[in-house]
Parts: sequence; C-alpha cells; structure tokens
Amino acid sequence: MDGEQELEEFATRMFDLARAGDTETLRAYVEAGVPANLTNGKGDTLLMLAAYHGHAPTVRMLTELGADPGRPNDRGQTPLAGAVFKKEPEVVKVLLEAGADPKTGNPSAIDTARMFGVEDWLT
Repeated sequence: MDGEQELEEFATRMFDLARAGDTETLRAYVEAGVPANLTNGKGDTLLMLAAYHGHAPTVRMLTELGADPGRPNDRGQTPLAGAVFKKEPEVVKVLLEAGADPKTGNPSAIDTARMFGVEDWLT
C-alpha cells in the first residue's frame, strides 16, 4: 500500500469516528494534529458529519478544538442546517453556542427550520 492510500484510509477512519460520535478517540487525534476542519471529497467536515448524525458531545469537542461551526460543504450546506434537517435540537444548541450563523448556507438553517416548523430552535 502506498502512502496516498494509507492517508486516504486514515482520513476515512477519522470521518467514521465523527459519524459514530466517538468523541474521545477523535479528540485524541485532533489534539495530536489532525485538522479540526478536515474535509472529505464532498466538502463535509468532521463537524458536519458529527452534527448530521446527532452527536452533540462530538460537535462541542470539535468546536472547542477549532472546527469552524459555519463552514459549508461543497453543496453550500452548513452543519447547523444539517442538524435542523435531521431534527437534532441538542446539536443545534451546541452549534449556536459555538457561533454558527443560522442565516448562512443553502438552504440556510432558518429556511430549513421553517420547512420543518422548528423555528423556535434558532432563538
């Protein structure tokens, strides 16, 4: 296996940790130097994947270690809009506390909240 394949497999493991909400293992990797804003081929960050899969503790840890709560993926979707879409109010709260802007993204978190009747989550 060449270095590029090894790096790709390592990154895949990091994204799997974020999806699974393995906060402490992922924390150890980020504290050891994995970028908090590591991005996959679709522009999804570790934070986006943790938020989309409903892992508030992982989202909190990543934002505390420097992950950008407002960084959109390649489709213009933000972690906050993803959390609203997946109906994850605790993740929404953590992202708002970390400074995520509900007006950004396509669709924005505000538009997504209106679509699902949960505008009160963003206040």
